[in-house]
Amino acid sequence: MISFDDLKSGKSPVAVVGLGYVGLPLAVALSRHFRVIGFDISTERVAELTAGHDRTREVTSEALSAARVDYTTAPAELRKAGVVIVAVPTPIDAHRNPDLRPVRGASATVGANLSKGTIVCFESTVYPGLTEEVCVPILEERSGLACGRDFFVGYSPERINPGDKVHTLESIVKVVAGQTPEVREILAGMYGAVVRAGVHLASSIKVAEAAKVIENTQRDLNIALMNELALIFGRLGIDTTEVLEAARTKWNFLPFSPGLVGGHCIGVDPYYLTFKAEEIGHHPQVILAGRRINDSMGKHVAETCVKMLIKNNCGAVGQARIGVLGLTFKENVPDLRNTRVIDIIAELREYCPEVLVHDPHADQAEAMHEYGLQLCPAEALNGLSALIVAVAHEEFTRLSPQSLQAMFAPGVTPIVLDVKGVLDRAGLTAQGFGYWRL
Repeated sequence: MISFDDLKSGKSPVAVVGLGYVGLPLAVALSRHFRVIGFDISTERVAELTAGHDRTREVTSEALSAARVDYTTAPAELRKAGVVIVAVPTPIDAHRNPDLRPVRGASATVGANLSKGTIVCFESTVYPGLTEEVCVPILEERSGLACGRDFFVGYSPERINPGDKVHTLESIVKVVAGQTPEVREILAGMYGAVVRAGVHLASSIKVAEAAKVIENTQRDLNIALMNELALIFGRLGIDTTEVLEAARTKWNFLPFSPGLVGGHCIGVDPYYLTFKAEEIGHHPQVILAGRRINDSMGKHVAETCVKMLIKNNCGAVGQARIGVLGLTFKENVPDLRNTRVIDIIAELREYCPEVLVHDPHADQAEAMHEYGLQLCPAEALNGLSALIVAVAHEEFTRLSPQSLQAMFAPGVTPIVLDVKGVLDRAGLTAQGFGYWRL
């Protein structure tokens, strides 16, 4: 087995497999201390990183230019590595089951190019047991080597929050586990060189896997509670934001808010845990109930929009022209993965065909590829019957009542649905807007 000194001296490089939102920041950070190989199957991605550009905007051009990473699409380069870190996505399929194709594919690629003594560390979010039950057999089969004798595995879950410049890789405690204490210590030394906040040594790989998957499950359930409260308070005619502001004056009230729950983590990870739970004979009622509530919120927003159009006598709903501001899964990032704004759009199109979507952060080609959606420029948002502010991009939070008014057709009551509650409610209602927020 390689030693930490082998990594520190540069004798054995660290390879990062998957250069997306998780892998790239990790590769760049590690390159300040170790030799790093950055591997990705996308020639386009490797070309853009080699040219010093990161489309995800997680790494600045300056940091990318300063990084000493050998980017490659050649799997054989992995044979040089003493540690291989797998940081590929773990999405869900159309039936909300774990889609293990990326992690299986990465395991096969690594296994086919695995040298004796190498440590393979997985960062992808998985259910407890997946590393040892799914990935290790693939590594062994493709390499012809024995795990625990010829190569070793570890697990250190990613905690990257896209777009967050405060809670970064270096400032978040890193959970580290290895199949042996020696493996864990080597990985702890490697991550500890990068993560200023320190490392937490988990007792086993399964414990570390479970810790990761419940982090986002906990957040999902708390947001589900807020969403259910918003549904209740909406029927009672009470403003949810005002209720939460009052409740937060108590020191131990948790600061969660209602909203759409998408992205590659919160809206996905709970399904990995529920999949494993049902596999072992337990039906997870609370977790799945929270998922059902959160997955229904896009439909609720769209139906509320239609009801407001009818109530305000805006003519035939089928002839309405509705604008949607924002498509990404969260504010100020270009990430479109598992965005739940698409649920609003799909439901609205059941009622009216003209739904215009604008997002200055989203990539046009990706929106078309992933969702078959043509984004429109800001100037196309005119003659509207209603406007839904679906994502709290900074550009949208600065919109004045006058700017919003200009988007609407003459003579109609301007209807604004502020999903995240970021606009000036008092100012808009004072100027005659029909205003709604979760």
